[in-house]
Amino acid sequence: MTRPPIRRTKIYTRGGDKGQTGLLDGSRVSKDDPRVATYGDVDELTALLGLARAETGDRATQDLLRQVQRDLFAVGAQLADRKARVGARKAKAALAPPLLERLERAIDALDAGLPALSFFILPGGTRAAAALHLARTVCRRAERSVVAFARQHAVDPLIVPYLNRLSDLLFVLARQANQAAGVAEDRW
Repeated sequence: MTRPPIRRTKIYTRGGDKGQTGLLDGSRVSKDDPRVATYGDVDELTALLGLARAETGDRATQDLLRQVQRDLFAVGAQLADRKARVGARKAKAALAPPLLERLERAIDALDAGLPALSFFILPGGTRAAAALHLARTVCRRAERSVVAFARQHAVDPLIVPYLNRLSDLLFVLARQANQAAGVAEDRW
């Protein structure tokens, strides 16, 4: 039995050619709408985590970052949903306290294997560590964007704490990447 051919959807739709984009509820908004800018910051972070995954050779770190990317897709979906219903309709777009607990467990486990910090460190070291530090700074920007956006719009109350924990996780992952490679931290 032969299967019918798969119809390919074109990548370009021309729907944004006039400076608007579609939200999850089908409505259209300007591409410079604060909602779009906010989930755009989260999208940028997700892409940077893909770079960090590509730069690290550590399978556990790759798996952790892949899961975080999935979490961030849920965050982006929530931010792109003006009616705040996507989490109830799609389980993978829902956020729950165990996500925070998973990040905290990872932070604690990684930090336990690192020297105590009593100084600031300059971002850098290995390519993986540098990518993780860059992702950390974009995470902080995304967090600021969500905080500003939440002043005017309903936002899942777990998003800001999630991004706050994530930036801490990215910091310890960067330190761990340098330590695993034998690269000394550059003190400031």
